[in-house]
Amino acid sequence: MKRSVTYVCIIISYCFCRIASAQNHPNIIFIMTDDHAKNATSIYGNKLINTPNIDRIGKEGVTFTNAFVTNSICGPSRATFLTGKYSHINGYKDNRDLHFDGSQWTYPKELQNAGYYTAMIGKWHLGSYPTGFDFWKILVNQGEYYNPRFIEQDHDTVQQMGYTTEILTDLAMKIIDSVQGRPFCIMLHQKAPHRNWMPDAKYFHLFDSDTLPMPDNYFDDYATRSLAAKQQDMEVRNLYLSYDLKLYLKEGEEDPGSGGSERFAQQAKEAWEHSLNRLTREQREAWDSYYKPISDEFYRNKLTGKKLEQWKYQRYIKDYLRCIVSVDDNVGILLDYLQKKGLLDNTIIIYTSDQGFFLGEHGWYDKRFMYEESIGIPFLMRYPKLFKPGTVKNEIVLNLDLAPTLLDILHLPIPEDVQGESMMALFNPQTENRWRKSMYYHYYEYPYGWHKVKRHYGIRTERYKLIHFYNDIDAWELYDLKNDPHEMVNLYGDSRYTHTVDTLKKDLYLLQKKYKDDLQD
Repeated sequence: MKRSVTYVCIIISYCFCRIASAQNHPNIIFIMTDDHAKNATSIYGNKLINTPNIDRIGKEGVTFTNAFVTNSICGPSRATFLTGKYSHINGYKDNRDLHFDGSQWTYPKELQNAGYYTAMIGKWHLGSYPTGFDFWKILVNQGEYYNPRFIEQDHDTVQQMGYTTEILTDLAMKIIDSVQGRPFCIMLHQKAPHRNWMPDAKYFHLFDSDTLPMPDNYFDDYATRSLAAKQQDMEVRNLYLSYDLKLYLKEGEEDPGSGGSERFAQQAKEAWEHSLNRLTREQREAWDSYYKPISDEFYRNKLTGKKLEQWKYQRYIKDYLRCIVSVDDNVGILLDYLQKKGLLDNTIIIYTSDQGFFLGEHGWYDKRFMYEESIGIPFLMRYPKLFKPGTVKNEIVLNLDLAPTLLDILHLPIPEDVQGESMMALFNPQTENRWRKSMYYHYYEYPYGWHKVKRHYGIRTERYKLIHFYNDIDAWELYDLKNDPHEMVNLYGDSRYTHTVDTLKKDLYLLQKKYKDDLQD
């Protein structure tokens, strides 16, 4: 009996020591949005939108100007953030995989073992239930903008009324209130601004008086690129009129858009009607009062040609940006809350997106391609004990690096098989010059899924990008990012760049070997 009591005392003592040690560590809030383009974040110099609260994180901390994902699609990118490993290692290569192996190591598990209270709220989109969290409440599949359904830890599905961006922020603050002094790590994963871009009613009229500029390369003819760029299905002009552009189709009218999936095209109208039917009476009245006149005017004007394309772009980009304004508002609410609670300066705050997004560049929406708009992400960190306000880092950092960076800051062990690097090396004069000079990318989801983007892999250096499209085609593309930042001219095959291509191919092979990608599928 005495022996049992002794063991219990040892266990209790260990737990208290572990928690006491963890209390010396900072809290962590990891805010990840879905499909938030760098070009829709004002700290990166864009002129489309003002995001003062998101910008505040970078202005009071560090802004990474060359942050990228290693596989630009929702589930795989999230798995990489969690594990610090490439898709072919963590087992989640595309959204077909449907089931993330939650038994493997993730950084939340390491934090939990160190005494942190860990929570995951919002968009999970990894098929399996979250592991390594004291609390989780996740959106069903992609989630809904209004009155969202959540899966809770008892696996019950519940509905919560309101606008999802606000609901998730409120939930994060309630979690912080409930922790009562224990260090916490909260993964706050917003649905916005993922397709189909349904804004909060208070922002319906935002940008109404503006004609937002279309990208200079919106009418790209893909003349110098491979078939991959020409055979995709992600052009703004082909968005669904109903589901994406919010038009009220006439009785018996089929949606003429392809929207990235010929299979779903037949269901787009019904899916949109289902979304509208989920709204409360008050929400539906507000929705109809704004969007119905837009729809009626569209049918009256009977636009064609470039005027029709320009109209579609305005409809798309304005709703997309309106969703981001709500995100920015809620980032501000969360920052103010932390400041009021006296927690702000002892909390590592990270803002990012699961991937980039095309905002009409090359005429596209969505992501997937290894082009800059797709792989580039906003990545901002605030923690005044380590980062001086207004710090800017231009080195190549990856979603792969989040896990080891957090563990490094907290002086926790980084497993040897983690493939990312701690970004803290960039803040040490003795190690910053040894940081990576190139990155490896691999996208798998073809011919499955949406948008018909060919499988491809490639290397991006500080100046050049070499891409190889494979599977049912064999095509290479080379871009000089210094002289052609919008990637309009494919230089592969130009004899002036033969040496550059040879060097890049050798470096690409070395990266594949380093990251153990044998390209079997």
